[in-house]
Amino acid sequence: MTTLTVTILVLLHVSFAPSLAAQLPGNHDTNDKSSSLLPPVATNGQPFPWIHMRLPETVSPIHYDLLVHPNLTSLDFTGAVQIQLQVFEDTSTIILHSKELQIAKAEPLQVLEYPAFHQLALVSDVLLVRGGTYKVRLEFSANLSDSFHGFYKSSYRTTTGEVRFMASTQFEATSARAAFPCFDEPAFKANFTIQIRREARHIALSNMPKVKTVELPGGVLEDHFDTSVRMSTYLVAFIVSDFQSVSKTTSHGVKISVYAVPDKINQTDFALNAAVRLLDFYDDYFDIPYPLPKQDLAAIPDFQSGAMENWGLTTYREAGLLFDPNKSSASDKLGITMVIAHELAHQWFGNLVTMQWWNDLWLNEGFAKFMEFVSVNITNPELQVNDFFLGKCFEAMEVDSLSSSHPVSSQVDTPTQIQEMFDDVSYDKGACILNMLRDFLTPEAFKIGIVRYLRRYSYQNTVNSHLWESLTNVSKWYSGVCVCACVFLDVRAIMDTWTLQEGFPLVTVEVRGRQVRLSQERYLKTDDPSQTHGFLWQVPLTYITSSSSTVHRFLLKTRTDVLYLPEEVEWVKFNVDMSGYYMVHYEGEGWRSLTSLLLTNHRALSSNDRASLINNAFQLVSVGKVGLDTALDLSLYLSKETDIMPVTQGLGELVPLYKLMEKRDMEGLENQMKGYIVELFRGLIDRQTWSDEGSVSQRVLRSYLLLFGSVRNHPPCVATATHLFNKWRASDGNMSLPSDVSLAVFAIGARDPEGWDFLFEKYRHSQHTSVKSRIKSALSISPLQHKLKRLMEQSLAGEVMKTQDLPHVVISVSRNPKGYKLAWDFLRHNWHTLVKKFDLGSHSISGMVTGVTNQYSTREMLDEVRGFFDSLSEETGSGLRCIQQTYESIEENIRWMDQHLPQLKAWLDRQAQGARTETRGHEDL
Repeated sequence: MTTLTVTILVLLHVSFAPSLAAQLPGNHDTNDKSSSLLPPVATNGQPFPWIHMRLPETVSPIHYDLLVHPNLTSLDFTGAVQIQLQVFEDTSTIILHSKELQIAKAEPLQVLEYPAFHQLALVSDVLLVRGGTYKVRLEFSANLSDSFHGFYKSSYRTTTGEVRFMASTQFEATSARAAFPCFDEPAFKANFTIQIRREARHIALSNMPKVKTVELPGGVLEDHFDTSVRMSTYLVAFIVSDFQSVSKTTSHGVKISVYAVPDKINQTDFALNAAVRLLDFYDDYFDIPYPLPKQDLAAIPDFQSGAMENWGLTTYREAGLLFDPNKSSASDKLGITMVIAHELAHQWFGNLVTMQWWNDLWLNEGFAKFMEFVSVNITNPELQVNDFFLGKCFEAMEVDSLSSSHPVSSQVDTPTQIQEMFDDVSYDKGACILNMLRDFLTPEAFKIGIVRYLRRYSYQNTVNSHLWESLTNVSKWYSGVCVCACVFLDVRAIMDTWTLQEGFPLVTVEVRGRQVRLSQERYLKTDDPSQTHGFLWQVPLTYITSSSSTVHRFLLKTRTDVLYLPEEVEWVKFNVDMSGYYMVHYEGEGWRSLTSLLLTNHRALSSNDRASLINNAFQLVSVGKVGLDTALDLSLYLSKETDIMPVTQGLGELVPLYKLMEKRDMEGLENQMKGYIVELFRGLIDRQTWSDEGSVSQRVLRSYLLLFGSVRNHPPCVATATHLFNKWRASDGNMSLPSDVSLAVFAIGARDPEGWDFLFEKYRHSQHTSVKSRIKSALSISPLQHKLKRLMEQSLAGEVMKTQDLPHVVISVSRNPKGYKLAWDFLRHNWHTLVKKFDLGSHSISGMVTGVTNQYSTREMLDEVRGFFDSLSEETGSGLRCIQQTYESIEENIRWMDQHLPQLKAWLDRQAQGARTETRGHEDL
């Protein structure tokens, strides 16, 4: 171990800056559970001088000088950091973060370590005086991480088979401390001046442009990077690799570069052009110039999440950045554009203005998710992103309908709790409530408010209320004209009901003549009605009627209310385009009249309105508000549907019904249900061409439908897919398949051992991430159990299949009727390895827990799942929210099956009888 030193230098005193102190986090919250713990003991046995999980407010960093030297042969690194500090209260102790870094005790400071909280205490014999500025210097070393966090190693295989290593960072949320000692909380913003040492065969990247390179003895090069703007530690980034790049300059003068491994640099043009367009859009939309001279986008071979918004150096999965026009599909194009739009939106929302603490993570992620759709809709209208936004709300509601959900803004303390905040509630619900507010305020007024917010809090940290203050009292705009500037709207009063309590409202509507009676309650999938009490929202209602397509608005603030229509109507549809984050139940004749409308003239409603009716009807069955017959009767109209959102939502409500049956011994009813769905969509499936023609939405829908038809053994699909696979295999995989239908082709090919093995070898050698992704999915839905087991084992090994893809593989295998038990056994047997690799609380772990188990519907499986998770300790995950979500989901499935199976069978029997009667009638003609 290298000898390490810690030094402290007293500088000239400077005046105290109260404005900075005001931005620092409050550390003595009554919810801070650490305050009730026994006094902590440092690793050397001495008392540790701080008892809280959060850092104290006594000192704050101003500037970091950071030197890092990774060794890509020995796969470790050394470094040194000098931190300039400002002191706000007299103290002799500096508390900061360090995780698994080797730091030696040295004079004049005593170094104490408390690994449980990832904290270091630097204890001085000299009093650090309030208002003073000091410098602390620490040297450190560590191994490059084997996980996907901190400063970690990544590798890739060249086309010639050579394995090459690189090192990259992923610091969000609490992993900067694993790369260098620092104040690793978002409110401790500082400037960073970074130097990186490397070999001549590598390049180094960081947040800022390189200003010079110095040659050191032994042929080592030291790159010096420009000083950053003030930012949080989680946004610091650096990479040492042999990447190559392509570059362009935006119209605002920002240099954009895309970096990738040399063999894939020819797949970067699409991302480069998308990034240029999007950064220019945000520059103009926010009317706040992007503050850095460059923006790099790097495709990392091993990457756990989708992408990361490090300021000036955004990092991505290869699949999130690389695009080949001859190999990539329409959904690849859409996905890559959206993820770039998300990370570039963060350069303002998150980087320029940062949440004060992780409880308000949604201020970062909800905004970035929302801005994906706003920006791509304008910059890339051909991608038709509005066709896909609604799906985000449905996904959020799925989680938010459980009692184990959490408010958008939730108290968190530990790194595991912080990781758990990166979920559908923070991202998708956050985006949906922002969309609802934008619709309520009007887009023009909303934009004025958020630009005001960004300008006012640039380079600072914010809480919920800062956003609502910026949006309150903005003028009401209609058609671009300010018509009532004096109107005061208390946005905070409205939005606190959406961010400070979990769940969402179910609004019940009953029309009696011209009178519309309204009531609200929490929508919750539980058999305990007491859990729905005490919830009240301010709901921005919208509605249209059979006699008026004008969108009418009404703010429902109370438990019940009444509104009056100008005339009696045949039907009323609330939550127009489902712009609001709530469900609607139509009492009396409401559902019958809307079902009749869909069966006779479904185009009278927008595709989003049709999709929302499908979703609401089936979800209301779960809570006993709507009979299953009513929801299934409504689904009959889908035989005439052609738009992507209602079709995919229809499949999304119907397919899970037979997926539940696949985990039970009920093959007859299961096949009856499958037959109904195939027949419902048969006309639409049969009209699909096996090509890449049409709009993006048409192409994405085609891919979805042909895969469904192939997996469900629809004869025309199976015949065409088999023919195409045989031709493709005969060409040794060189024949060009239409990208959008290749997954269906591969899925049929993977059904026999020879085809599976052929696909696996093509996966092994392909340099196209989009092709590999589709092959991986096809391999996971094969009926060959020994192959499914091999697939998961290969993903865990990480040599042929990257371990980053393991969560997707395990979840996909669990959806497979031949693989669900294999996936559950795999998850249990490898649990401790998985939580070490992916981190407790991470989206990867929670996705596997819920994904593998949420289609079980028997008491036996619930007991088995409980038995395993109850056996875990707190350190290995017993307290994870996803485990509670899993228990709730299985219990809901059991209730659903117990209550509705007889009704489902009777309804399907009636449909089959009706079809036979109709057939006989045709024969009589």
